[in-house]
Amino acid sequence: MSKFALFMKSNKKEKDNGYYAPTASLCDEAGKPVEWEFRHLTSKENDSLRDSCTIEVQVTGKPNMFRPRVNTSQYLNKMICESTVYPDLYDAALQDSYGVKTPEELLYALVDDSGEYSELCAWIQKFQGFNRTLEDEVKEAKN
Repeated sequence: MSKFALFMKSNKKEKDNGYYAPTASLCDEAGKPVEWEFRHLTSKENDSLRDSCTIEVQVTGKPNMFRPRVNTSQYLNKMICESTVYPDLYDAALQDSYGVKTPEELLYALVDDSGEYSELCAWIQKFQGFNRTLEDEVKEAKN
């Protein structure tokens, strides 16, 4: 038996998809909010998303010095879009019905209540394995 037997892919548990109803304005025939289906992102997918939302910001008073800054709103929006299995936010007909052209714009159109959107952001972060939300970390950094 290999000393790495416990680390073999066959021993790795699959993560189940999660379900969450992000808005009360989209309901089924019974009037119950429609649950969306979400998948877990891999670490590599998450890094790619974060990198795509990171810009270099000049350090005040330090010419030619820059630091990375993540646009957290954009990052969370992209994380939700990449995680969403159902509904298909990339579906052209669904985008056209709301008059938008990207999954990110469609997400804002579907969940247009700012409180519901904020709750969805908090839920998706916990679902993806972040125990503390980015908003919690920003508040802590400000104090």
